[in-house]
Amino acid sequence: MLDHIGVQAADVEASLAFYLRTFAAIGIREAKRFPAGDSVVVGLSGPDGMASFWLSPAADAETRELHVAFRAPDRAAVDAVHEAAVRDGVEVLHAPRVWPEYHPTYYGVFLRDPDGHNVEAVHHGF
Repeated sequence: MLDHIGVQAADVEASLAFYLRTFAAIGIREAKRFPAGDSVVVGLSGPDGMASFWLSPAADAETRELHVAFRAPDRAAVDAVHEAAVRDGVEVLHAPRVWPEYHPTYYGVFLRDPDGHNVEAVHHGF
């Protein structure tokens, strides 16, 4: 249903480093970059190379939490995202586990990004 999403970041480079390090196990990488005033806009992609997650400079302070879930190829990748987050001192909201309230094979980890957003790696198991 979604084609792409844009997230405003207080510090684009810091957020970019977070997403590249933390979600490396699911293949997130920088796909596109262009200048935006004193900062940059960066498009991130998965293994397909299509930029679908965009980071841009924030115009103002954030007032609401955003939730974004990235699809992982398997449970091991979800666990690897968790391990990267713990290694880097990222706030873990929920350690990896099955979430049967979503569906019987939903396996996810929930984290806090540098701007306070709730970000997730999930494997659906089918």
